[in-house]
Amino acid sequence: MREILNQVVMAEKQAQANLIRRREETAATKRMEDNPILVRLNKLETLERVVEKVDRITVGGGLDSHRQITAKRAVTEQRARTRI
Repeated sequence: MREILNQVVMAEKQAQANLIRRREETAATKRMEDNPILVRLNKLETLERVVEKVDRITVGGGLDSHRQITAKRAVTEQRARTRI
C-alpha cells in the first residue's frame, strides 16, 4: 500500500513539474517573439548542442566554392557601398 501511495505522489510531482516547464516554455516563446536577439541566441544554443554531438563535419565544394562565395559577397558589398 505504501509503495502505491509513493508512486502516486511521484506521479503528481512529475505532473506538476511538467506543468511548470510548459508554462516557462510558453513565456520564453512569447519573449522571443518580441526580441530577435533572443531568437538568435536560441538558435546559437541549439547549434551548440548539436555540435557537441558531432564528431566531424565534411564540407563539400572545397576551396573553389569558398572563393566563388567570397567573390560574390565582395561584389554585393561593393554594389551596396556605391548605392549609398
